Amino acid sequence: MYETIRYEFRNGVARIELHRPDRLNAFTETMNQEILDALLAVEKDKAVRALIITGSGRGFSAGEDLKAASGEVDFGEVLRSRYNPMIKKLVGIEKPTVAAVNGTAAGAGMSLALACDFRIASDEAIFIQAFVNIGLVPDSGSLYFLPRLVGYAKALELAVLGEKVKADDALALGLVTKVVPAAELEEESWRFAERLAAMPTKAIGLIKRYMQRSFETRLDQMLEWEAFAQRTAGLTEDFREGVAAFIEKRRPEFRGR
Repeated sequence: MYETIRYEFRNGVARIELHRPDRLNAFTETMNQEILDALLAVEKDKAVRALIITGSGRGFSAGEDLKAASGEVDFGEVLRSRYNPMIKKLVGIEKPTVAAVNGTAAGAGMSLALACDFRIASDEAIFIQAFVNIGLVPDSGSLYFLPRLVGYAKALELAVLGEKVKADDALALGLVTKVVPAAELEEESWRFAERLAAMPTKAIGLIKRYMQRSFETRLDQMLEWEAFAQRTAGLTEDFREGVAAFIEKRRPEFRGR
């Protein structure tokens, strides 16, 4: 079905694997389009209640495949036509998303990981804002996500110095949710995503939607959005199930409805 990615689904979880291992899963126009197509499928499929994005081989993604580019490139147009739609779609999916970072996440590869809700890293993972090392500016959302995750001063340091951040240091900075041994990454990422898939999906979507807006919103507006979100969540089947399970002292069985 796809040339540059692999897509699978099980137990409520979809998994997108970037699959150009010989090029450290570097992005091409085809890969950007295939990721976007898979994200659209994840968004539309009600059976999908969580998403994993990972890489094949020894890397998560090295960013744009510069060797595939020929001649003078308008990177602004590349971003507008290929990367921005992909990142916006990923962030806009109102289902939990997990980056399983199996190796190097560099440039736009790191941006893709940052755009996910959670990041589980192999102890062999490396994060690098590689843009400045070739005279470019962080893109694909890095200038947006990075300061929100680690604060302005550290984000500026990572972006300007372009140095490698190992997995344990990424954990200490708050870049990743957890670090696991490389041999356990695939199993742990599935386990983590399946846990998310068993949770009240609509409530998670509302949390994501309005938390994303909170940085540019006044308190009075946020209070109103919270009231709207709570009303919406309170009308779901999952809320009724959650209350019933609480009263009956049992584990709830959420269905994402």
